Amino acid sequence: MTSEVRLHQITKKIKGREVLSNVTLSIDQGKVVGFVGHNGSGKSMLFRIIAGLVKPSSGEISVFGERLHKDSSFPKNTSVVLEKPGLLEQYSGFDNLKFLADIQKKINDEQIKSAIQRVGLDPQDKRRVKAYSLGMKQKLAIAQAIMEEPDLILLDEPMNGLDEDSVQNVYDIVKKENERGATILITSHHRADVETLCHEVYKVNSGMVSG
Repeated sequence: MTSEVRLHQITKKIKGREVLSNVTLSIDQGKVVGFVGHNGSGKSMLFRIIAGLVKPSSGEISVFGERLHKDSSFPKNTSVVLEKPGLLEQYSGFDNLKFLADIQKKINDEQIKSAIQRVGLDPQDKRRVKAYSLGMKQKLAIAQAIMEEPDLILLDEPMNGLDEDSVQNVYDIVKKENERGATILITSHHRADVETLCHEVYKVNSGMVSG
């Protein structure tokens, strides 16, 4: 089995404080991997670094064999859901995903609608995202993450704002995406959220990652 994500001695400092400290990690292709820790533990920063959105202060990261910030700026075939999804609130859910899909033009309108339906939203809903509940915004962000069938999916606190049925649906989506061949990384405050889903679970505490 090949490693899809490799981090070697990754450290991130912000205003002199170490947000991540000397993280070395290898994640194999086709795995579902959980990262558990409280707010401020470094989970979200870890995902931002893996997604190429933040450059580490030191260390090296490679995704799909390409070194980020050297061979490429962002990892290919990767999607990410951050804790606060960056949605265009003046547009509908479908329009939000359509704008993103038009960048790479990998999928058509029917595939966008299918992703919206999979997360339990109505693709015909014309309401602006501004009128969405927190849970609906979270579902839309997950639809965005799966719609182009990426090889690597990063889900930062995907259960936020979701009711029990919706959480179960996210579990089902993660399992199906993994069966498709995707490698999936998930963060959570609660180990129980990820333990049944994941092949491996890591603890994140004070910027350090341990098995």
